[in-house]
Amino acid sequence: MNDDDLNRQLQRLPMKYLHQLAKGRISRHFRLGKRRLIECMLGLPQEHKMALASSLANLSLPSRESVVSPATPQSPSPGKSPSPFYSKATARKSHHTQGPSSPPIQLPELLEGIGVPSPMPFVPDEWQREAVEALAHADVIVSVPTGSGKTFVAIEAIKQAMAANQTVIYTSPLKALSNTKYMEFSQRFGPDQVGILTGDRRDNIHAPLLIMTTEILRNVLYDAASGEIDLRLHTLGLVILDESQYLADPERGVVWEETLILCPSQTRLLLLSASIGNPQELAEWLTSIREIPCRLIRHTKRSVPLRGLYLHPTGQLVPLFEARDIQQKKGYRFHPETKRLFNEYEIKPFR
Repeated sequence: MNDDDLNRQLQRLPMKYLHQLAKGRISRHFRLGKRRLIECMLGLPQEHKMALASSLANLSLPSRESVVSPATPQSPSPGKSPSPFYSKATARKSHHTQGPSSPPIQLPELLEGIGVPSPMPFVPDEWQREAVEALAHADVIVSVPTGSGKTFVAIEAIKQAMAANQTVIYTSPLKALSNTKYMEFSQRFGPDQVGILTGDRRDNIHAPLLIMTTEILRNVLYDAASGEIDLRLHTLGLVILDESQYLADPERGVVWEETLILCPSQTRLLLLSASIGNPQELAEWLTSIREIPCRLIRHTKRSVPLRGLYLHPTGQLVPLFEARDIQQKKGYRFHPETKRLFNEYEIKPFR
């Protein structure tokens, strides 16, 4: 088989079969478009192209009539991978984000409202005020969606603790995030009020507000009695554990667990997360191991809505779903233009 024949046969294949042929032959083949992928295959050494032609001859290809039309989704055959546009929500035709009579959203509607919002006075949400007030008499777990304003709760809690001459420790799971918070809090509270303690950085460690990774705090609590690092644990009034869903991490979760167990009894705990799966159970466990109760503050409405778009290899941008916002557990239907473009890309030669 010469290169022209091989090229013609490869051009007829859907992308998923091209990826099957490219596996083990073309590095990072899933990052390539159809045209570039075929060029790489044709550029292989002659013996590799002969093996490629042999594999191509052995491919089991479905007939074009068996291809499911995007307008009539069907249940996948047993043992076959379902289409990306087949879902239980589509099959049931229920629990959709919008009714079947509503027209699919258009791209300008989807992009509407994106940009810098107009300036307006900040008004804390009720759950934010509730979380700050609860710290006066309890530990607090804040479980709210990303972008809802967890940092506001942390800042107000820090202000209250520092006004009472208490030491505050803010932990994060990553050194990079700790460095970011150090710069942010230094600008807000003043560089003389903020210190940082990580594996490779140790600045102003006697400041009333210390930023560190959770592993460092755990180790400090282990070694507190040695006097090597004076964190004034008797004045430690607040520990903030950001990204506290790491408690469920199979490898690092023990660090968060030991940190919570070892924190002094007079210290208030503030746990922040957007993705704790069982916050009520965690609150009950903290109440059982500490001398004060733990209050769960839970908020489920997203302040910043999620929207989905589909970028076709040609550069065309279309809505991914028929509805505007992605709502958790509300079901969805793919946009007809997305289904058409995807199936065209999968079935027809890409030019």
